[in-house]
Amino acid sequence: MKQENSLEMLVFVAHGIARQFGRNCEVCIHDLAVEDLEHTIVFIINGHVTGRKTGDGASKVVLETLETLQDGGAISDHLGYRTHTQDGRILKSSSIFLKDEEGKYRYILGINYDITALINAREALDSLTLVEEEESSGDGRIPLSVNDLLDNLINQSVKLIGKPPALMSKEEKIRAIRYLRDAGAFLITRSGDKVSAFYGISKFTMYSYIDQAKK
Repeated sequence: MKQENSLEMLVFVAHGIARQFGRNCEVCIHDLAVEDLEHTIVFIINGHVTGRKTGDGASKVVLETLETLQDGGAISDHLGYRTHTQDGRILKSSSIFLKDEEGKYRYILGINYDITALINAREALDSLTLVEEEESSGDGRIPLSVNDLLDNLINQSVKLIGKPPALMSKEEKIRAIRYLRDAGAFLITRSGDKVSAFYGISKFTMYSYIDQAKK
């Protein structure tokens, strides 16, 4: 493919990338065949991202590439690395090296996406979503009703002991009942029926456990 066709194709690609990612995405093409390193950029779109324009000079990546080629070394694409502008904005950059029809590296397609606003947004979201500590009791779920709340509290009382009610000793059941009392479970209407049935004890025994828990 002739060089002018290769460059034309790269320009089409550059336009497509810039259109896909918007005005914060700069795409430029460096020509490694130019003799003057002050003017390697042969095409650029959204140059406001870095403040560069067509005819501007080589970047650090271009110089490193030329040095590597002169030394006969191998080069590879650099993808998704971090750079920054003169005024401190942060960029996510990629440099893609392209060969001509003779197999020699001729162009560098550079992509510089300004992620400063995204980083600021992420920090703001992190600040908003930061949870200092988990809920001191319960599993953190928001109950849909008082019955749902009672079920959650009963489940937590079982987790507190670490075994099902059928395997609990009297003392362990008293601890579980104490947890329910302290959590306000018995303020819920008819909670005594549900708790006594769950723990396989009579309501009389349950109230006896509550009294013992108070002591």
